[in-house]
Amino acid sequence: MIDIIKQIQEANPALGTTIIVLRTDSRALADPATLTPEAQAWLDANAPGARLSQETVLLAPYPGAAPVERTVTVLAFSDARHLAAFATAWTGDPTLDDDAAA
Repeated sequence: MIDIIKQIQEANPALGTTIIVLRTDSRALADPATLTPEAQAWLDANAPGARLSQETVLLAPYPGAAPVERTVTVLAFSDARHLAAFATAWTGDPTLDDDAAA
């Protein structure tokens, strides 16, 4: 993952250094280029200035394979605390509260 981040930062320095690459199945994404309304509302309230971007990187599909171009979805933040809060809120699996689990 560090190699992907380095590629993105070199390809698009305007994104800054505080970025996260979202998985295609991220619950924050409506599609690869759009956040869900809930995720966008969360960003608006908690991480002003965050921006979504699609970037092209070279990734090997498996160890030892030749790298191929792949488009990834990136969120850039102006503050590392915003990235950490987003990751905590949106990249883990949602948990059930005790009442729902019973």
